Amino acid sequence: MAFQIPFKFSGSSSDATIAARSRPSKMMDYDQPLVWVTVLLMLFGLVMVYSASIALPDSPKFAYLADKNEYFLYRQAMYIIVSMVAAAVVFQVPVAVWQKWAPMLFIGTLFLLALVLVPGVGVSVNGARRWLPLKVMQLQPSELMKIAAVLYAADFTVRKQEYMHKLTKGFLPMMVAIGLVGMLLLLEPDLGAFGVIVCIAMGILFLGGINIVWFGGIGALLVLIFVSIIALSPFRRARMFAYLDPWEEGHALDKAYQLTHSLIAFGRGEFFGVGLGGSVEKLFYLPEAHTDFIMAVIGEELGLAGVLVVIAMFYWLVKRAFDIGRQAIALDQTFAGLAAKGIGIWIGVQTFINMGVNLGLLPTKGLTLPLMSFGGSGVMFNCVGLAILLRIDYENRVRMRGGRS
Repeated sequence: MAFQIPFKFSGSSSDATIAARSRPSKMMDYDQPLVWVTVLLMLFGLVMVYSASIALPDSPKFAYLADKNEYFLYRQAMYIIVSMVAAAVVFQVPVAVWQKWAPMLFIGTLFLLALVLVPGVGVSVNGARRWLPLKVMQLQPSELMKIAAVLYAADFTVRKQEYMHKLTKGFLPMMVAIGLVGMLLLLEPDLGAFGVIVCIAMGILFLGGINIVWFGGIGALLVLIFVSIIALSPFRRARMFAYLDPWEEGHALDKAYQLTHSLIAFGRGEFFGVGLGGSVEKLFYLPEAHTDFIMAVIGEELGLAGVLVVIAMFYWLVKRAFDIGRQAIALDQTFAGLAAKGIGIWIGVQTFINMGVNLGLLPTKGLTLPLMSFGGSGVMFNCVGLAILLRIDYENRVRMRGGRS
């Protein structure tokens, strides 16, 4: 009897353990909150694009859109649909394939950046040549380069891990590559996109373990380069002076015109806004209200409450990207982890710059608000980047279940 009791107890425990292990895992197959936050941001952006652009057909600049008040609404809805289809396709691509083709993607995007500058090929808008004409929309290669920079920097860091503490082999090749990107972007010109790409590359190299002394030195050099670019450009220098004193009459009517009207919009919004559709600044006072300055329209119509909701969603998105990256690195998937964090850096830096410009914290720069501003290339490549992030998380979940991605 003394032998039978422990035997029965042991068998019962073993059966319970086997039964527990045989139950289906409660872990979701993919990150549903990440998908929903992304979709909510795009739909929120769609509503605000419609609100900010509804009066544009009455402007002489958009006379060709007479009686087409829903033009930008329909275009943005089409961009969102195309972007979601592209994201669904990209999600099917394994992370290992992105790692394998990262250098070729980077080189191909460099070629597109050069193609933009060819007379008769690139499309020029407001003095900037940044687009390639396609039948469905105009392609902006600088948006694709942000993804290419994330993947290339992550792949470079993994391949050169043993040289991360050396300047010639660990940092110089990346500096040359980003220098080529910068040269092409400054010829467009697009200093804002160049700044975002530099932040992506530097952030991934820092996370990858680059020598902190070299990192600090190169960071200081980059600051000096950006200051020199601004100082040597009369247009950028005038914009910087206007930023420092936007309410001076000469500045308020010229280089600081957008900034002052953006600040007026936030001031009118107060805590809860003047109501959806009630913005006055969007009525031809605030230029580019549906693209670069959509946050000002949100601040005016929905107030501080609406602004905080948008900030909270972007904060969650960036934090989730870093959480996914940390999980991938814990599973010995260094490339996937660095790529996930690079996507977080990209979304976070671009959001910060756009909001900083709208709020007067940073000098005026032409950068859209990810997922929300009007534009085909911006929304599509934001969705593609987040689809890669979702794929990284999916493969993390497969590995945590003990499967093979």
